Amino acid sequence: MYAALEEAEKALDKNEVPIGAVVVYNNRIIGRGFNQVELLKDTTAHAEMLAITAASNHLQTKYLTECDLYVTVEPCIMCSGAIMLSRLRSVYFGAFEPKFGAVGSLFNLLEQNKYNHNVKVFSGVYSQESQSLLKSFFDNKRLSGKSDNGFFGN
Repeated sequence: MYAALEEAEKALDKNEVPIGAVVVYNNRIIGRGFNQVELLKDTTAHAEMLAITAASNHLQTKYLTECDLYVTVEPCIMCSGAIMLSRLRSVYFGAFEPKFGAVGSLFNLLEQNKYNHNVKVFSGVYSQESQSLLKSFFDNKRLSGKSDNGFFGN
């Protein structure tokens, strides 16, 4: 999770919502990502999506059945779908996201047992550190008068 926090700090440095993710296979990071929605002008450029793509490219497969995702903030609906479709084994996340979270906050897509693949979910890992990065980002947005449409509990 520490590596995911480092990715989130990269996002913060680029004035992106500070969310970072890594995919781990055999105790080795094979995919990294941080939010790049503003940088790439792409609403799908979430940390999880970028990390999953990098991991799939590394292993040359669409299925990541022996991999785990570590992400600083609860995945949204889009990222939860990608997690299921890539068949990740488990997800570890830090902070809950009350406005867009799809792994316990608004929905719990990964643990509904309605799909042909089940993902183990572990929440609250380094949650204070993850929340601190988000708070810092949104406090700076408020001070500068720039809003981010109320994402992430704001």
